[in-house]
Amino acid sequence: MTTARWASSSDRYLTPGQGDAWAAEAASTGQRGTQQLLDVATVPAPADVADALQLAAGEPVIRRRRLILADDRPVELATSYYPVDIAADTPLAGTAKIRGGAVGLLAELGFRAQEAREELMARTADAEELGHLRLDPGAAVLVLSRTILDPNGRAYEHSVMVTTRPQRYVRT
Repeated sequence: MTTARWASSSDRYLTPGQGDAWAAEAASTGQRGTQQLLDVATVPAPADVADALQLAAGEPVIRRRRLILADDRPVELATSYYPVDIAADTPLAGTAKIRGGAVGLLAELGFRAQEAREELMARTADAEELGHLRLDPGAAVLVLSRTILDPNGRAYEHSVMVTTRPQRYVRT
């Protein structure tokens, strides 16, 4: 049995002090990369998020949803979830831009990536994704789910990124 492998550019998104990783990645292809914060809320953890973050189903989490843009065109819908005991009373729970980004803030709080578990799948976009990404009904999207763990094995962030741009996630 052969295990399929792909090259990922995730490291730049997991290392504090890298600045705006998306802006740098977009600039490397001659584009302008920006983000728009859609909402921040405390919500019950969906089952897959609770499982990834090692929480009980329905336990509250902080959810941050962002629209990722390239030259002002939506290319990704990114949703990140954080345990309340980590994110409450921090800028992760607020609607302002986070100075140094979430990765930098988490590092200041003592959370640095030791391991990232990623899963990539393709599926048909749902109604919300169709609207945000300006897609036609029936459009296919790639979904990258990433769970970040600290050196003690604690999962402190789970993100789901939905894109129409496969080259962003898969490099050959």
